Amino acid sequence: MRRDNSGVKRAGALALSSLLLLTSCGQAKPTVADIGPAQIHLAVVHSGEVATAKRIVALANGSAEIVASLGFQANLVGRDIASTMPELAQIPIDTDAHQISVERVLSQRPDLVLIDSTSSPATAIAQLKQSGIKVVMVPSPFTVAGVLEKEKAVADAIGTPKAAALLAKSLTDISYPKSATKVAFLYLRGTASIYLIGGRGSGADSLFQSIGVQDVGAQNLKTPFTALSAEALIQMQPDVIVLMTKGLTSVGGVDGLVQLPGIAQTPAGKNKRIVTVDDSLLLSFGPRTAPLLPLLRAAIDKAMAK
Repeated sequence: MRRDNSGVKRAGALALSSLLLLTSCGQAKPTVADIGPAQIHLAVVHSGEVATAKRIVALANGSAEIVASLGFQANLVGRDIASTMPELAQIPIDTDAHQISVERVLSQRPDLVLIDSTSSPATAIAQLKQSGIKVVMVPSPFTVAGVLEKEKAVADAIGTPKAAALLAKSLTDISYPKSATKVAFLYLRGTASIYLIGGRGSGADSLFQSIGVQDVGAQNLKTPFTALSAEALIQMQPDVIVLMTKGLTSVGGVDGLVQLPGIAQTPAGKNKRIVTVDDSLLLSFGPRTAPLLPLLRAAIDKAMAK
């Protein structure tokens, strides 16, 4: 007599399907929003002025982007490595690992070089000054409010004050509704064993304040960056973690990130709510900052909606 096993097979298949469903529900799918230079639409003004500087090497962090926004991209003959907007791709980079290449700069015969407090080495700057080239120091703010000051300093250096006024007007002051979302900014370089959390003065705190989200690092840490500890992160309980794009890559992506001490014990880690921003864009504090803000807020809100 042949036994009918069809009922047993159907029951087994149903049980297996239920088990797979439960397993998939228990594993949060990562929500990673990556914001890159191609997503930023840069405002460019046209004041009708003629710049006093005809050949500009912009080595101050992001200053080449400001020159372009002021309407004088054609005057750029060299740039810093942090000015990564696609429109500047054909302008030579005059730094090697953030160190000024004097030979490269001199070969471009500039009549103006823009530097800031991060420009180095000092010997290279001294050589440029000794060569008779005009070298101007511009501010290097780490706040949204400081962007206008930086843009005005660049405009004054190239002799286009009207362009600075026009660029200031072009920056729309958007008011963002306050959010209860708790965000933490982590600066990670896994290949160098650098694991930091941003606090007051990190630069990210100004961005988060501008878009109306809570920076749990700034609320709890008085210094710009503090070594990441599991205890501190678990206590802060961020809902979303914001990183630089290369920072996430350096720890092995989302799977590697949640293996770091304390990450998996936070709502952000449990639900894999991650927002990454291009390394040269997040803390650039220049003309790309204003268009970055709505994208950053939208990415954080989207992460929370999962």
